[in-house]
Amino acid sequence: MGLEQVLEHVNVPSYLIDTTGVVRWLNPAAARIVGNVRGRQFTSVVAPEDSRRARELFARKIVGAEQVTDAGVSIVDADGGRLAVEVSSVPVYRGEHVVGVFGQVSDLVEEPHQHPDLNLTPRQAQVLELLERGRSTSQIAEDLHLSTETVRNHIRHVLRATGAHSRLEAVAIANGAH
Repeated sequence: MGLEQVLEHVNVPSYLIDTTGVVRWLNPAAARIVGNVRGRQFTSVVAPEDSRRARELFARKIVGAEQVTDAGVSIVDADGGRLAVEVSSVPVYRGEHVVGVFGQVSDLVEEPHQHPDLNLTPRQAQVLELLERGRSTSQIAEDLHLSTETVRNHIRHVLRATGAHSRLEAVAIANGAH
């Protein structure tokens, strides 16, 4: 299964923007929020008051000045309403060149699925649920009042239970298992 196919099944709204700022791909979870905006400028879904900052963050990744950004932004949904979300994004490279930006909305997701067939402990199931919501290790540690090393251990167990090599793959496998 290719990366794009895996990302299609992740319930965290995800997108890919090319170097000109055009949305080239978004998964169904993202399309349910903002509609099918493929081929449009990414700023078309950013609230006007946040578009300048969004363009600046995008430009920093495109020129290689910033590797990861986590930023709160207001987006315009498919019905014209506004939603406050936290977006995590990274540059996408082909060789040494930045070819776009991949991002995920980290605090607005569909409800996670139950995974009784994975035989996870209750804590591991909580960690998987938070991974499905796009949470980082430090965010999970904060949410569950655990150390980051304890969270890393739980994530390793989730990876083993799903047979995955990455967090994203674990989420995709877990969602395919229900």
